[in-house]
Amino acid sequence: MAQAKTQPIDSATNKSQTPEPAVLNGAELLIRTLKDIRVDTIFGYPGGAVLPIYDALFDEHDINHVLIRHEQAGAHAADGYARATGKAGVVLVTSGPGGTNTVTGIATAAMDSIPMVVFTGQVPTELIGNDAFQEADIVGITRPITKHNYLVKDVNNLEQVVREAFHVATSGRPGPVLVDLPKDMLNTECRYSGLKKISIPSYKPTEEGHTTQIFKAAQLLSKAKKPLIYAGGGAVLGEAWEELTAMAERLNIPVTTTLMGLGGFPESKPQSVGMLGMHGTYYANMAMTECDVLLAVGARFDDRVTGRLDGFSPHSKKIHIDIDPSNIGKNVAVDIPIVGDVKKVLPGIDRQATKPDTEEWWDTINTWKREHPLKVPESETTIKPQLMIERISEFTNGEAIVVTDVGQHQMWAAQHYTFNYPRSFLSSGGLGTMGYGFPAAMGAAFGCPDRTVVCITGDGGFQMTAYELATAVEYEVPLKIAIMNNECLGMVRQWQELFFNKRYSHSILKKGNPDFVKLAESYGAVGLRATNPKEMDEVLEQAMAIHDRPVVMDFKVEEHENCYPMVPAGAALNEMVEGDE
Repeated sequence: MAQAKTQPIDSATNKSQTPEPAVLNGAELLIRTLKDIRVDTIFGYPGGAVLPIYDALFDEHDINHVLIRHEQAGAHAADGYARATGKAGVVLVTSGPGGTNTVTGIATAAMDSIPMVVFTGQVPTELIGNDAFQEADIVGITRPITKHNYLVKDVNNLEQVVREAFHVATSGRPGPVLVDLPKDMLNTECRYSGLKKISIPSYKPTEEGHTTQIFKAAQLLSKAKKPLIYAGGGAVLGEAWEELTAMAERLNIPVTTTLMGLGGFPESKPQSVGMLGMHGTYYANMAMTECDVLLAVGARFDDRVTGRLDGFSPHSKKIHIDIDPSNIGKNVAVDIPIVGDVKKVLPGIDRQATKPDTEEWWDTINTWKREHPLKVPESETTIKPQLMIERISEFTNGEAIVVTDVGQHQMWAAQHYTFNYPRSFLSSGGLGTMGYGFPAAMGAAFGCPDRTVVCITGDGGFQMTAYELATAVEYEVPLKIAIMNNECLGMVRQWQELFFNKRYSHSILKKGNPDFVKLAESYGAVGLRATNPKEMDEVLEQAMAIHDRPVVMDFKVEEHENCYPMVPAGAALNEMVEGDE
């Protein structure tokens, strides 16, 4: 992936500029260090092992602590905060179940390279390994799903560890870092030093691309007849959208984005061919299949993008830019690997490349666009999911932060909302975590209070973390929650229809769904419902006018609508199914 935006770590003098006591206990030192590195929001839930930290937070006014209702949701909220702001999300939980409840959220962040620092309480050091009350080896449990993790055994190392944790989480290929804090370390006194900028000799991500490789890439693009830029999440995480847009426009090269790359290139630009992959546009998938030079920018050739590997982009020479060398060549062999920060590498390619002759290529792509557009079924009586997304896009002028859960609604949102701005589409891509959408949207709203945040979710996914309505109401978060209610697990039902002879085994929710309007109202939120297109517009208009609390919109959509185009499992990208026929 790409170089992340690093949070400021120290002041101009690399020392704290405020008067400080000579001696602090570990909990007080932790809070002082977080203030110095400009942490403004923590998503947390108290418990015995972290009570010293919560005591230190009692009189703290510079850090906003958000009391979430479940630790998993806290991790998702920190994830959403990080994706929307570019800063590391911060989680604080207690030992044992507090830590283990964050695991799904940590894995979600790890798969999508999201910077997050998770502080977990731990039993006192002398009890570690004794199966003490609320003890869990959270360092061992999370080692495969964190970029790095720490167990603090000496309070004198705590400040160094905290600063390192944020440096590691936000630099290079970003990711989650966990810091495990035994309770005795929080009560032990130590001196606060205001450390200088962190440098880890064994951790030096390569940011500058190799000049020879950059020259070769520029030459290859210049000679291409059918070039294509394939932009992934690294284009967003690395804040390379301006460089990407400038190069694509100057060279007039089509751009396709992954799910994580949405917003990294404005979809209203003529060079955009939309998202590719399993539910990508016909023209993006065909462009990938037929191109002769492929420039991958901060993407990892995920299986949902490639389809069957032996049919993936078979005619192209491949250039791959990524800050993580382990990503290059992992899934697809490439001809010109470039290890480096995409924001720094792209301008070098742009400066040395000449505009290729793509007139015939564009004629082909535009023909695909005309003959195979994304379809929006029409109905005057039933809300079609695709229309629901388009109307949300129109009501928000395409300027909202859109956060989705996982399933059909996620793919329809990716297809039919027009994303022109970076950090505007947040979704669990790699892990596909149901229950992610609502708490992540809440985190985004805390991070970007001046922007409209819309959570597009399904009736199944929403119920996994609906309890966070209590948090959203308590903090008066003006979220717009749009439930695509088809009374089933939509993507599961679609696969059962297409590949399991319509044997809908445990995927129908009709009898068990709550009344979402009453559920919202029971928490103190606003509940609205629409059952037809006219009511849908009325509900959206009402929801957009409410700014002091969350709004839950229950949209009753067509139950049996399927999400197309679709690349079936085991098929190549050009073997799409375009409809029920």
